[in-house]
Amino acid sequence: MAKRLIPTFNRILVEKIVPPSKTSAGILLPEKTSQLNSGKVVAVGPGSRDKSGNLIPVSVKEGDHVLLPEYGGSQIKLDDKEFHLFRDEDILGILHD
Repeated sequence: MAKRLIPTFNRILVEKIVPPSKTSAGILLPEKTSQLNSGKVVAVGPGSRDKSGNLIPVSVKEGDHVLLPEYGGSQIKLDDKEFHLFRDEDILGILHD
């Protein structure tokens, strides 16, 4: 099994950030909390090419925290971890602290 997946073209491999299901005091939180659908970029492809063959780079880099659409992307499981593969244009934005 592959230990590392390197996306092709303008695809981005994202590990979704799962909000905690309970607080440090042990209080259970409802499933629908006001958390953003976000993730951490694990790997990026080199980018796509335009009609004249010029490389169009991907707009995010490894380690970025991104805002994801509610639906979409391809679910991938590697070494018991769950990842999602999105196209560059599917990413809604980059989150900064």
